Amino acid sequence: MDKTPLFLQPALHEKIWGGTKLRDVFGYDIPSETTGECWGISAHPNGPAVIKNGPLAGRTLAEAWKDHRELFDQYKGDAFPLLTKILDARTDLSVQVHPDDAYAQQHEHVPFGKTECWYVIDCDEGSEIVYGHTAPTKEAFRQAVEEKKWDTLLRRVKVKPGDFFYVPSGTIHAICGGCLILETQQSSDTTYRVYDYDRPGKDGKPRELHIRQSIDCANCPHVDPQLTYHVRQKAQAKFTELLREKLFTVSHWDIRGQSGPIKKNWPFLLISVLDGNGELIIDETKYTLTKGDHLVVPSTVEAISFAGKLDLIVSNPV
Repeated sequence: MDKTPLFLQPALHEKIWGGTKLRDVFGYDIPSETTGECWGISAHPNGPAVIKNGPLAGRTLAEAWKDHRELFDQYKGDAFPLLTKILDARTDLSVQVHPDDAYAQQHEHVPFGKTECWYVIDCDEGSEIVYGHTAPTKEAFRQAVEEKKWDTLLRRVKVKPGDFFYVPSGTIHAICGGCLILETQQSSDTTYRVYDYDRPGKDGKPRELHIRQSIDCANCPHVDPQLTYHVRQKAQAKFTELLREKLFTVSHWDIRGQSGPIKKNWPFLLISVLDGNGELIIDETKYTLTKGDHLVVPSTVEAISFAGKLDLIVSNPV
């Protein structure tokens, strides 16, 4: 069985709120000075990543999922379940909400809703996010939206590098200007905008809002998830599990030398290199890792180890 990790060429997306940090920080060849999203690990039809190495070089991750399910532990479902992004918010994103699976399947005819989480790679001093709202009931939320009481409705939270936020479907949220964030999410591109600051899109007209869907999907009242981080030290590596929920797990791995062997406890593994340089070692084969790399370790691999200085976000479906 082939054990080659799948290194991926990201799909890059222009956004009216995007900037140049995906080039300036990670060295990606961005299409314009308003590039907002790097879809680093993606099999979504709106931006599939292309495999750069090994027997499947030149094929998309979506094609590998379709034709070589043995690399993914015969994982159930027609669609690859997760999507890893890096977002450069030069200015504020719209205030939005995502549906759960049931709503997305019924109303959008897509396989997944969108539960996500954010790891703050870097941000300007004083940066913030919109995270939740103050309305106690659905009717109070509806009334505040209709009356455009954004200043009192929306909860704003200050952020700093290294912060982590869990954003389950139904959470009113927005990444605000000055933030560089790695997002792990279900493989979905369904977004309902509830407020967009009355700004125009590329055509000069206000961007479409989705008020009815946003009211339908918003969790009322908002409740902050209670997160417990689990930290494990092994050799010269620190493993911090940031999130374990019914859809996926997300961890931060801090490698400062030799990690020692890490035995498989996942169907397949998604890795993004936020910083540093080093090696991924499978059996006795070494693969160079550098800042900005995105890769999938297939289910055929029983154990991995790392060497070097590496700052990684690692996820897997459950």
